[in-house]
Amino acid sequence: MNYNQEQIEAIQHGQGPMMVLAGPGSGKTSVITGRTRYLIDELQVAPSSVLVVTFTKAAARQMKERFFAMDQSGIHHAGQVTFGTFHGVFYGILRWAYGFSGGNILSEEEKRQMLKGYIYGHGLEITDENEFLDNLTREISLVKNNKLDLEHFYAVSCSASVFRCIYQSYVKKCKEMHKLDFDDMLVYCYELFVERPDILKKWQEKFRYILIDEFQDINQIQYEIMKMLAAPENNLFIVGDDDQSIYRFRGAKPEIMQQFPKDFPGTKTVCLGTNYRCTKAIVEASAKVIGANQHRYKKTLCSTRGEGDAISIQLFEDERQESLAFLKEMQEYHEQGGIYEEVAVLFRTNMGARVLVEKLVEYNLPFQMKEMLPNLYEHWIAKNFMTYMNMAHGSRNRNDFLQIMNRPNRYISRESLGERLMSFEDLYRFYGEKRWMIERIEEWEMDLRAISRMTPFAAINYIRKSVGYNDYLEEYAGFRQIKADELFEVADEIQQSAKGYETLEQWQEHISKYTEKLKENFRENMKKQEGIVISTLHSVKGLEYNKVYLFDVNEGIIPYHKAILDTDLEEERRMFYVGMTRARDNLSIWMVKKRFDKKQEPSSFLRELQKPQTTESEKGAGEFHGKPH
Repeated sequence: MNYNQEQIEAIQHGQGPMMVLAGPGSGKTSVITGRTRYLIDELQVAPSSVLVVTFTKAAARQMKERFFAMDQSGIHHAGQVTFGTFHGVFYGILRWAYGFSGGNILSEEEKRQMLKGYIYGHGLEITDENEFLDNLTREISLVKNNKLDLEHFYAVSCSASVFRCIYQSYVKKCKEMHKLDFDDMLVYCYELFVERPDILKKWQEKFRYILIDEFQDINQIQYEIMKMLAAPENNLFIVGDDDQSIYRFRGAKPEIMQQFPKDFPGTKTVCLGTNYRCTKAIVEASAKVIGANQHRYKKTLCSTRGEGDAISIQLFEDERQESLAFLKEMQEYHEQGGIYEEVAVLFRTNMGARVLVEKLVEYNLPFQMKEMLPNLYEHWIAKNFMTYMNMAHGSRNRNDFLQIMNRPNRYISRESLGERLMSFEDLYRFYGEKRWMIERIEEWEMDLRAISRMTPFAAINYIRKSVGYNDYLEEYAGFRQIKADELFEVADEIQQSAKGYETLEQWQEHISKYTEKLKENFRENMKKQEGIVISTLHSVKGLEYNKVYLFDVNEGIIPYHKAILDTDLEEERRMFYVGMTRARDNLSIWMVKKRFDKKQEPSSFLRELQKPQTTESEKGAGEFHGKPH
């Protein structure tokens, strides 16, 4: 295989620590497999002494297959080299030390059921159960993976005291059951190495050469374990790009990569600055954007693929016009022989894709999603709106009453409800002479009569503003310690989606078709991956396409409105950079003037694209000073 000068320098590194800064499309997989082969063939290192670690099973498998394919000698050696994920390698060590088996692994479903029990055991009334559980499990992982002091951890999912109780109960129960969750594989391995230097020494002697892929995604406890494992020889070969670190919410820290040369004095550094994927126009535009980040290693990047088409930046009236313009481009593209699978549309969040997906369903264009798109109409706020309208049209199901009778709070008790079907007459009888309660029930009944005469869009507007549902969302946001704007944004999107439907039946028919298409698409994706790729920026890292569209590049979306601190904004910029560099040939950056009938501003990141091209401080691609800027 032909390697460039920087790749050769990395592959032929001898003893001691090395950091390889691998820009997008720079051939890092080739360097890792080439380095592995060089260790065995040229430095006569025993294959069983080499450990290659990455983050996903798919990446580890690809690495192993690439090593197999290099030549016949690879077939002999590949079985002895250890290729694995962090969790897989650490679990193997724990299995050897403690005799763990698959029966000791706590499944995600078991974990959620345990946590659900603790939630309701604390009397928490959670409307958005799945979202709450997702946030809770994420925070538990953050505490474990970053070895945080529980007493000083500020939980977002619930109050600090409740979080501590749930966390401690959960950890205690896992120990009693002799069960490990995903994060415990790291925690237990770290504790094993700290408490048993003799066991650590055995594994140090086995894995004398360690290569780590995607190092920018490492979390604190993974790093601590790897530092222990690599000692005392420190033959640690790390490959990554701090500019592509976008998983802080999972505990990844680009600061670890910036700290690496200080932790390992004498680290040799090389920058893989040649991008074999993107055109020069894309490389230069993305370099302008990422160059605005202050806390990063500066790099000089270049393309081997010629100038290419200019970046397309377009402004549309709203998301509907944006989606219709995309459909028109896709029809022309397909007529000219273009392949749908070589097109990716990228969004900041998976909820952002709804308008486009609905249009793709309507026009019957094939698409695939990198992850299951959350169904907006299954959100609890959408269900509340639908229940109001169903009741306005005659439903008297007990569950409907139960769901919305105190949203907003009317102080109606559960005891007032019958077994299955309800009526307002029953409520009036139950509250008898309590005039203040009778007035509340009368007002609710009048609201439902008014809603029955409205279109879905007008009905939702009335529910929010006249009935007082927005006030309920404000109160709920305070209880959940989240910003009310996040809930209002969901309500805005649901309300906007109802526009254009004259009757509840029409809207419900659309929702039913859309829901079934989502499920069908997900089922088909499991069997075959065909059609235009719809993905979030988080899920597309490591992939590449001929044509990439970045949708809704507006302030508050990219960068996301939750990004307030400088560290958050830098991560948002890295995400935008990752999105830009997925494109081989064509990159389109699109934005809208209005979203949910509210004015939108173009992303502040776009100003960086207008700046003149500057050369970064290094002498050339691959020549690097070894200090973060």
